[in-house]
Amino acid sequence: MGSGTNIGKVRGLGSAGHGSEHWINQRISALGNLLLTLWLAASLFWLPDYTHKTVAEWLAQPSVAVPMILLLVSVFWHVRLGLQVFIEDYVHNEGNKLALLVLLNFYVIGGAAFGIFTVAKHAFAGTPV
Repeated sequence: MGSGTNIGKVRGLGSAGHGSEHWINQRISALGNLLLTLWLAASLFWLPDYTHKTVAEWLAQPSVAVPMILLLVSVFWHVRLGLQVFIEDYVHNEGNKLALLVLLNFYVIGGAAFGIFTVAKHAFAGTPV
């Protein structure tokens, strides 16, 4: 590790080398969220009404279901990236940090899976009469 001097103690403890990748992933997911949310707002704006039947028919279209699934994946991925940084920065107990990161992963995977299942159900089953 070193000779016991101050510089020897910190040598090799610099950047982990993966912080910029995390930052870039967070910015890319934010851009995806922005574009897909604008698509969602514009698509909803052009609907004739907002009854359950109309929205279900709209969601059953492949050209709507695919971007909606992409939006779900992007949002939940962005949430995971942001909360991971928060947990790593502010939770100092290693056991609590690990437990919260595991809980976070279960939450984002479960939430995204539920949303994808719901969209896929509408897309594959069509609209209920």
